[in-house]
Amino acid sequence: MFYKKEGLPNDSELVLCTVKKILPNSVFASLDEYKNREGLIHISEVSPGRIRNIRDFVRIGKQIVCKILRVNRERGQIDLSLRRVSISAKNRKLDDIKQEERAEKILEIAGKKLKKDLAGMYAEAGKNIISNYGSLIACFQDIVNENLDISKELGINEEVAKTLMSVVKESIKPPEIYISAKLIIKNYSSDGVDRIKKVLNSLKDIGKKNEYDFNISYLGAPNYRLKIKSKDYKKANKVLDELMQNYSSLLKEYECEGEVIKL
Repeated sequence: MFYKKEGLPNDSELVLCTVKKILPNSVFASLDEYKNREGLIHISEVSPGRIRNIRDFVRIGKQIVCKILRVNRERGQIDLSLRRVSISAKNRKLDDIKQEERAEKILEIAGKKLKKDLAGMYAEAGKNIISNYGSLIACFQDIVNENLDISKELGINEEVAKTLMSVVKESIKPPEIYISAKLIIKNYSSDGVDRIKKVLNSLKDIGKKNEYDFNISYLGAPNYRLKIKSKDYKKANKVLDELMQNYSSLLKEYECEGEVIKL
């Protein structure tokens, strides 16, 4: 990544490193997310158990995820551990790095539209965003999901903010969420099947008229599943509440018994 953090990492922080030097009993690695920082991994922190040859576990130029053991802030010394990072923690860290690299690319694209290089975009917006959100991607997700206005909230230049927010919304799509409910419906009259069909079809028509994104599937009499898709959890719940009210009215209209159970 282009951006490098200033200062020193915190104890227990996970950091992406690159192996620079291998000695018989230790490894020196640069901290890729920090500016001009290097840490030491003692052989006992490379891997559990006895190590005959340290080069069986690391090689020059290899990127590794390490845990910060200790930081001597007076001397700027950093002790690292490779063996204390679980596979799941490593994968999460690498995914975080990947997401931040993607966010940096978005910042770069916005910069090209504004005729600014990446360094200029960090000066105009990136550093401000990271200072307030900890990362670019965290802020960009709020732009997409919460309609955050970084000009108003962070004081970023209006033209820069407008262009960046536009590129973010083009590049990152909000995740789709689903909520479901079970529809129970019964009618024991001679035309009960037709009445049930009318209730369900009328509910579908109401949803279509209001442009709700949902479907109704058969689970086995007398149960049906109502599944709603949305990009916003609150909106999905509002749709569900409205459909439940309509469903209750339709049950009365067609003289059916039933209820709704949120899943």
